[in-house]
Amino acid sequence: MLPEAGGSASFGRHAYNDIVGFIAGWALMLSYIVTMAISAYTIPPYLAYFWPPLDDPVIGTAASMGIIVFLMVINVLGVRESSRLNIIFIVLDITTQLTLVVLGAILILGPNPGILFEHMFGAGNWPTTQNLVFGIAIAALCFTGVETVSQLAEETRQAEKRVPKAYVLMIVAVLVLFAGISIVALSAMTPQLLGDPVNGWARDPVAGIAANLPSETLQTIFAPLVAVLAASILLTASNAGLMGISRLSYNLASHNQLPAVFGRIHQRFRTPHWAIIFFSILSLIILAPGFFNSDFFTDLGALYVFGSLLCFALAHLAILGLRIKFPDMPRPFKLPLAIRFRGKELPLTAIIGLVATLTIWGVVIVTQPFSRWAGIIWMVIGLVVFYFFRRGKGMSLLHADRKSKEIFNRKVKF
Repeated sequence: MLPEAGGSASFGRHAYNDIVGFIAGWALMLSYIVTMAISAYTIPPYLAYFWPPLDDPVIGTAASMGIIVFLMVINVLGVRESSRLNIIFIVLDITTQLTLVVLGAILILGPNPGILFEHMFGAGNWPTTQNLVFGIAIAALCFTGVETVSQLAEETRQAEKRVPKAYVLMIVAVLVLFAGISIVALSAMTPQLLGDPVNGWARDPVAGIAANLPSETLQTIFAPLVAVLAASILLTASNAGLMGISRLSYNLASHNQLPAVFGRIHQRFRTPHWAIIFFSILSLIILAPGFFNSDFFTDLGALYVFGSLLCFALAHLAILGLRIKFPDMPRPFKLPLAIRFRGKELPLTAIIGLVATLTIWGVVIVTQPFSRWAGIIWMVIGLVVFYFFRRGKGMSLLHADRKSKEIFNRKVKF
């Protein structure tokens, strides 16, 4: 484990060189920006239960932008979240989702077990191969914020024990919750209704389950509860994206991978204010097509996949590089199933992950034009900035700085 924020960017820099670390960090920045936009964009549909005009694309997009501006202000001012309140909301949300899964299984799937099969394999319901692969890629959204855990490793006590446990618990929780929600949602609604971002439940699927429970009493109970809890969790997710990108930009700037302005700390509020403002504005720009493009939500998901899968692929590659470059480093947490190659122990999970993420990323690039061009333009802009910034400072594009070597001289654990 690296004793610094940065996640995949730090792994890539230590395993290979500065430019690989920058590419991973820049791709991660894109996923953070889109995470902010997606989370903010899906809040209004849930709150539309209380004020239906929020379902209107124009009003909903404007409200989403207002949420981003609000989060930008409180992060610049340094207003801290209440950890206990966040935990309460998360526990209540998980409990509500599990309750909906159980009720849906008993009241919807139980009386008619064939409904799930019909909605999955009925005429016109099974997706094309291209859409199936894209759906698998979009499933990466389930792990939104996974990189935030590594970003906070520097601030965690006994990180070598707690961070791996957090990852394992997160993976189990995500798989159980999303598998259950998906099964019940597909039982309660047709895939066409579930996947429609305008007239269906694509932006608020949990609310769709609550609205389709075969009991008016249960609908009355769960509809407002889901609206409040989902909006709260999504607000927290959007804020987590902003917090993650501020830490990441500070890390990149401190290692001369971005201009120093992105790591500049406000004298009064002690926050990286310029980074917070800049990336919040980018998130607002990404939200702008929501005013006039009905397919905007799908495009947002595809753009998130571009950044996240590229970042995940480089993280897997960096794990392999660290195993080769630093084979004798103590590793308090290791997954089983490793293979030996030229005397080096390489984790099979990293190899499979690298191949899988690169393959799906390639499919997304080929099949999703918006994601392809927006993602490529983003990466090119970043590389151009990196090149001229490093050349302007008379620095090499590849070599790691002294701080990297000092960290490893202290026998950092990976």
